[in-house]
Amino acid sequence: MALAGLLAEGANPLAARAPHHTPRAKRVIFLFMQGGVSQVDSFDHKARLFADDGKMMHFADARALAKTGKGAEQRLMKPMWDFKQRGQCGTWVSELFPEMAAHADKLCVVRSMHTEGVAHGPATLFLHTGTTNFIRPSVGSWVTYGLGSANENLPGFVSISPSLGNGGPRNYGNAFLPAVYQGTALGRSGLSAKETAFRNITSSRSPESAQRQMDLLREINAEQLAAKPGDSELEAVIQSYELAWRMQSHAPDVVDLSRESAATLALYGINEQPTDNFGRQCLMARRLAESGVRFIQVNYGDNSNNPAWDQHSNLPKHGEHARAVDKPVAGLLADLAARGLLDDTLVWWGGEFGRTPYAEKNGTGRDHNPGGFSVWLAGGGVKPGIAYGETDEFGHHAIVDKVHMHDLHATILHQLGLDHERLTYKHDGRNYRLTDVYGHVVKDILRA
Repeated sequence: MALAGLLAEGANPLAARAPHHTPRAKRVIFLFMQGGVSQVDSFDHKARLFADDGKMMHFADARALAKTGKGAEQRLMKPMWDFKQRGQCGTWVSELFPEMAAHADKLCVVRSMHTEGVAHGPATLFLHTGTTNFIRPSVGSWVTYGLGSANENLPGFVSISPSLGNGGPRNYGNAFLPAVYQGTALGRSGLSAKETAFRNITSSRSPESAQRQMDLLREINAEQLAAKPGDSELEAVIQSYELAWRMQSHAPDVVDLSRESAATLALYGINEQPTDNFGRQCLMARRLAESGVRFIQVNYGDNSNNPAWDQHSNLPKHGEHARAVDKPVAGLLADLAARGLLDDTLVWWGGEFGRTPYAEKNGTGRDHNPGGFSVWLAGGGVKPGIAYGETDEFGHHAIVDKVHMHDLHATILHQLGLDHERLTYKHDGRNYRLTDVYGHVVKDILRA
């Protein structure tokens, strides 16, 4: 009886729930560029950097102060890729991302981001959880807690190829939320996307034998639940067994790319190099999105402490990473739009921070810069074809219409129909939320 009650629709913690207000987006696809893409080489055009290339200036930003306590003289370094105004909107995008640039009229580029944390670990945690050090729930876990799952046969939150470093599982973890809201990892960084699949959900047993095994497991679980009423971790384990049972007949097909046409595979750069791996991840994200998964994160990175886009001494390597992701991301945007999914899918692209306008140690790379950087959003009720906010004349600090990471989180939740001030969970005697006691919705980038 206890298990039957737990599994009843009303008691299912993953059952779909009503939003706080009418949503503009049903789901989020977050394309995480681990390591920090240089904004002044991609989406934040600064003529002053071209004009003053090589000039020595004193910088006392957070990163420099953390290293020297007083800042240092640094050499301005112009962008390594030329910029052009793209699309009907005229948004500046560099040659680093020519395929994304072709979709400029779909993009809302936020050029005035700023965040907390000058190193990858704290900044990555802050991006995912709204804090630099405490163990807090991830964005996807908050979304699943607030809205439940739109498909009872699939997880509500999936992270594709997550990294083991800079937060690792905490970046898709539930922390103090009930364990049922943690993200499901699909593959891992360093593993080929061809090998990416939902693990441990299929059985070699006959259907009859598998059913008998599951019936026995349900009886055991019911006894355990009766002995430990209110044990959220036990309930989460039981729910995971039930979800895995249902996923056996649904999940394998969702990530089976052999069902896609040759034209679709080509759109994402699949079966080509260097785009095959990330193209497969992006196509999986589209298939998960149309199957009802609420929050899908696609990770481009690795498991090292110096992740993909972290070019301190070799900025030209940005070009190598861009060639791997540019066509797949553009393909995802085109595919979502063609299928009528972009209107209610919020696509979020960006990293944990940006990079400095000066050459680190007068070399050929750029240091970390949490004080000013760019991300872009597309679909999901945001205004297309705009650039919002500004950094200073060097692209260093956000100065006009500044958007903190808490503000971005609040805005993403808002588009999903969730009020970031009302989405709370009581833990250790106080109510917690993703945005802590901060954040505001950036209404100027939203469609009426």
